[in-house]
Amino acid sequence: MATLKAFKGLRPPKNIAAQVASRPYDVLNSKEARSEAEGNDYSLLHIIKPEIDLEPGIDEHLPEVYQKAQDNFAKFRENGWLVQDEKECLYIYAQTMNGKTQYGIVGGASVDDYLNNVIKKHELTRKDKEEDRMKHVRITNANMEPVFFSYPAFPELDNLIIDYAKSHEAEYDFTAVDGVGHHFWVIREDETIQRIIALFEKIPATYVADGHHRTAAAALVGNEKRTNNPDYTGKEEFNYFLAVHFPDNQLTIIDYNRVVKDLNGMSADTFLEKLNENFEVELKGCEIFKPDALHTFSMYLEGKWYSLKAKYGTYNDNDPIGVLDVTILSHLVLDKLLDIKDLRTDKRVDFVGGIRGLGELVKRVDSGEMKAAFALYPVTMKQLIDIADTNNIMPPKTTWFEPKLRSGIVVHLLD
Repeated sequence: MATLKAFKGLRPPKNIAAQVASRPYDVLNSKEARSEAEGNDYSLLHIIKPEIDLEPGIDEHLPEVYQKAQDNFAKFRENGWLVQDEKECLYIYAQTMNGKTQYGIVGGASVDDYLNNVIKKHELTRKDKEEDRMKHVRITNANMEPVFFSYPAFPELDNLIIDYAKSHEAEYDFTAVDGVGHHFWVIREDETIQRIIALFEKIPATYVADGHHRTAAAALVGNEKRTNNPDYTGKEEFNYFLAVHFPDNQLTIIDYNRVVKDLNGMSADTFLEKLNENFEVELKGCEIFKPDALHTFSMYLEGKWYSLKAKYGTYNDNDPIGVLDVTILSHLVLDKLLDIKDLRTDKRVDFVGGIRGLGELVKRVDSGEMKAAFALYPVTMKQLIDIADTNNIMPPKTTWFEPKLRSGIVVHLLD
């Protein structure tokens, strides 16, 4: 059964919350972060992307960069830009995008749940990225950014959270520059906290939706601290890490698309002819074409859009991995035709989150940077849960959740 723990959150004063809250560290590069935080001393980017306060172009993995994170974190606390709650609380974090609101429970997720696979994963992590985040957690002794979890919708719990939010004034309520609304409540009432925790214990498993590297880093650092404290009781804060849990029926997964640099020596005509072996290929013209069903792809090549419908027998709908469109495209096009074997390391392929729109695919191809682009139908939450429940792993860059959580609304200390 899943674990949820109340904790004494470290939060910004209400009047600067919108300025402290930032996009996650992994959705923007150093240059973008530097530009985004310019003129805003309150931005959490000064802690989660601390290289922006050092010379441009510095290697973000140097010791002095992590040290800058620690120094900036101390500065935020000294200046009263992050202040700790006096008692252990739970929190509600809701986001509104395109008129739809999703409500998440914020609390401590358990290191034991991660190690025992009660927290289920669907992606592989890279050791270098894990170690980067582990260094950041170690030196700040905090989970600066929440991880994004989901759980099977549980009406009794979900309605309790929504009813609480609707009957209490939000601590923070602001709209970010991208138009997404962020709403945050502090649950201080002991009876409500205990009721939520008791209901949460009835949930058999939670699922990492977004933030596999942050999740792994947080859990591994917590486990390190146990090793270094052999008399630990299990109640210490380092046994938990910061997570926001959303019911699966409130979440939206959008497409995660692919662009390729070349056609593996083939002409466009030859490539189209090869595609006909496994796909029904239909020219759609110059107007953007978005796939509207599973196993249908759109391709942009030499100024034209095509529909690619996978032929019956080229996929396995009874296999949690084989049913995925990313699997079909990887196997029948990227691997078989373009000789792109490893999506995690091959430099001939890149990935474009659907939040950028299909116009971004046109831009990447028309600029000459890329030769062709492929748009996919989004993965469903059911597919994600089926894969995690069967201990399978999704291909890289399969899911893109939107909206993203803002970092800095609440921080979890490990002591």
